[in-house]
Amino acid sequence: MAATQERFTKIKTFIFDVDGVLTDGSVNLLASGERFRTVHIRDTYAIEQALKAGFRVAILSSSNADGVRNWLTNMGVKDIFMGGPSDQKVNAYLGYIARDGLNESEVLYMGDDLPDYKILSRSDVLSTCPSDAVSEIKGICQYISPNAGGHCAVRDVIEQVMKAQGKWGV
Repeated sequence: MAATQERFTKIKTFIFDVDGVLTDGSVNLLASGERFRTVHIRDTYAIEQALKAGFRVAILSSSNADGVRNWLTNMGVKDIFMGGPSDQKVNAYLGYIARDGLNESEVLYMGDDLPDYKILSRSDVLSTCPSDAVSEIKGICQYISPNAGGHCAVRDVIEQVMKAQGKWGV
């Protein structure tokens, strides 16, 4: 845990999956065919605080829901990569890292399922997951939040990083 705490002090960019990380993985289907998700307000608050403190926050998801995109945009998240095949998430990740010249050792990624495996298994990224991630993901992550997806796992990692850097407070 001490090594992970040390890694928290170096993070400048948070990248989160949506389904199973910012949500509990449930998708509600309406008669119109529209799908909606529920997010926790504490995760929203933590993302807002991270942005205010100057951290980069990016979203990387295979799903492409207008409601999620609008919510993120209204919070001020600018780097939103949604849609596309789930087996190509690593390409979107690598494109983002290259486009913005990011150092992977300063990136925290949180994912919960097999489409996140290729990113989470990269040696330089700080790999994290919610407590209810699939076993293959939990087996490779450097930090497993005590919180489940959609139940403040995002808040947990943001708060830990910001506290380690002296940027979290009232």
